[in-house]
Amino acid sequence: MDESELCPCKHGEGFGVCCGMVLAGERSAATAEALMRSRYTAFAVGDTEYLLRSWHPRTRPRTLELDPDQRWLFLEIVRTERGGPFDDTGTVEFIAHYRADGRRGSLHEISTFNRVDGAWVYLDGIIEP
Repeated sequence: MDESELCPCKHGEGFGVCCGMVLAGERSAATAEALMRSRYTAFAVGDTEYLLRSWHPRTRPRTLELDPDQRWLFLEIVRTERGGPFDDTGTVEFIAHYRADGRRGSLHEISTFNRVDGAWVYLDGIIEP
């Protein structure tokens, strides 16, 4: 992805200074929401290595395969609880919109994040109907 293109997380910055630096390991996500945004971006650009790296070791799958025909369109952050620079846990509720098989859909999830060795990681999530 071109570093000057708008980041898929739609936070308002170019990919290179937004989630691109986090995916490349040049900067850590400062908050649970920032990690959520970077993980959404990783799904959008197909970066399975980052997704696995940013997953809690206790709940991380061995492998991860993404559907190459699924296109992530945009992300809505519904709410956050804790997950700030001085917290060890956080929750982010989001709706991720996508297109697959010619139809639009959405994934509504309440995700839990923890810090491991000072870095935010995705622990697990509850998918809302």
